[in-house]
Formats: sequence, C-alpha cells, structure tokens
Amino acid sequence: MMEQRDLLLVPFPFSNQKGRKVRPVAVISNDEFNRHSEDVLVAGITLNISNASNLTNKDLEEGNLPAECDIKCKNILKIDKDMIIKKIGRIKKEKLEMIKNIILEIIK
Repeated sequence: MMEQRDLLLVPFPFSNQKGRKVRPVAVISNDEFNRHSEDVLVAGITLNISNASNLTNKDLEEGNLPAECDIKCKNILKIDKDMIIKKIGRIKKEKLEMIKNIILEIIK
C-alpha cells in the first residue's frame, strides 16, 4: 500500500495533457484515503528549484535524491495506483507539514 509521504516514480502528464514523462512525485493524500481509493493524490517533483518547497536528502526518511529538487505544490494530480512504477523514498513528517501549509495557502 502506498502511504502519505512516499516518493514514487510515475508517468506524470505534461500540463497540456499531450504527453507524459516518468517523474518523481510525493504522496500527499492521507493513509485512510489511500487505503480505500484506487487513486492517490500526489505533488510533482522537479529539478527546477523555484521556491521554498525545495527537497534535499536531509528531508528524506528513506531513499536518496540524485540532486536537490523542488516539490511542485501547485501541480497536484490524482493518479491510479496501477500507474505507479515504484517507490523511491519517503519524506520526513516535517517536510509534509510544510507542503500541506503551502497547498492550503493556494486553495484558501
């Protein structure tokens, strides 16, 4: 089962929906949702560092990033669990709280 805070590799769609690229994502949906749904909510991760939602190996409970990344809190997607290629890590609880606060600011 996928859990909140997991880092996964998935075929992530381009914003124009005209293609996909395998990208890392962070699971942001809670474990209750993840247990009962065929989908998970994820935030995309990119190498383009642009704001305060950067992600480094210090932010991980497990796994290893090849470089500093950025969690794209503005790029949330619901994906079918069947699309998940593999788990690559897990972010720390403190980092998830930061991500949730940024998302809440966006949807306020």
